[in-house]
Amino acid sequence: MNMPDSPQITFSCSQCQQLLRVPAEKIGSLAQCPNCGNLQPVDRASQGSPAMEARPTTSDSPAQLDQHSPPEALTPTGQIHEAGAESADPAATLPPPRETPTRLLFERIMREVEKIYVGQDELVLGALTALFSSGHVLIESVPGLGKTLLVRTLGKVLGCDFGRIQFTADLMPSDITGAPIFNMKTQEFQFRAGPVFTQLLLADEINRAPAKTHAALLEIMQEYHVTVDGVSHELRRPFLVLATQNPIESEGTYNLPEAQLDRFMFKLRADYPTEQEEAEILRMHSRQIDLDAQLEAVHRVTSPEEILSITQASAEVAVDEKLIDYINKMVRLTRQFPQFYMGASPRAGLALMQACRTLAAFAGRDYAVPDDVVQVALPALRHRVVLSAEAEVEGHHVDQLLTELIRSVEVPRL
Repeated sequence: MNMPDSPQITFSCSQCQQLLRVPAEKIGSLAQCPNCGNLQPVDRASQGSPAMEARPTTSDSPAQLDQHSPPEALTPTGQIHEAGAESADPAATLPPPRETPTRLLFERIMREVEKIYVGQDELVLGALTALFSSGHVLIESVPGLGKTLLVRTLGKVLGCDFGRIQFTADLMPSDITGAPIFNMKTQEFQFRAGPVFTQLLLADEINRAPAKTHAALLEIMQEYHVTVDGVSHELRRPFLVLATQNPIESEGTYNLPEAQLDRFMFKLRADYPTEQEEAEILRMHSRQIDLDAQLEAVHRVTSPEEILSITQASAEVAVDEKLIDYINKMVRLTRQFPQFYMGASPRAGLALMQACRTLAAFAGRDYAVPDDVVQVALPALRHRVVLSAEAEVEGHHVDQLLTELIRSVEVPRL
């Protein structure tokens, strides 16, 4: 499509970050994103500038709504098309998602989980993405948000064994890995497996355990085996650690070392549910019904073997060279950002690559797009960067700075 002769203004949608373009005479009116339907004003100060940050509108008067016109949207291929119009080139837009086995399985899992677990969509999606990417998740949340319920529900739906370890200040490495026990009958030592020998492990309040217990868990998360008395014991795959820490209470806790934080694929933050979600929780879980009886309502939809098969298949999802460069620039920029004392390691880039492949497979695509990277960038980076002393004194937050950093990296046109 040929570019119009009149002056144009390019800006980003405040909701979905889709690049939009409108004629300059639309300054002062409302523009509606053809991708997500968000309405936002076209800023007068942006005339003649290459891009602008649009502000979301809070109220739409009838007069404003009469003025708004649909802008043009920049597609992932870099082509421009009118909202609601057919593209002149069929190859100018990406093909629609397909009903692949991975996408159908993901939708079945979500339907079953929603029968028991209400809300916390980011937490559920992050846990599933890490599981199908061979990663682990650190959850920062206050108590009582249903983390144990999530692990048990996922275990039932996925057909995996699940377990829970309550970390305390006196927890020893052998308490989680297991230890040799002397058998009086055979007069020999036999290894008795600890609670870590499961597939979905909830490590509750992990920051309450001492450093040597952290070190034992480090090997398990990275190597997927336990070494006791020189003998290596393999863990069954898939293996997912969901570790939690309380952001409020710090008394009697040990900060996790950066080496262990880097072993987690994501750091997710679970917040209180919305008013509607909390009302639904009260209706569903206030009838004094045993949790095992409630779990009878959900059905097993997959198996560990199928999870491993899909994990291997997701490795074939195509990642364009431009997208690899986008991820690389984002990770490397964290090491140069003035407010960060320490930036992300190369493992952060690997986590982004694996996660965006998995998200693309969940969506029924055999290729990754920049939206996949943006969706997992914060969870993959927030625990891998350290604020400088000046940034902490000035009251900056990691998520706020990372959001600015992500927006500063040019999104590639695929």
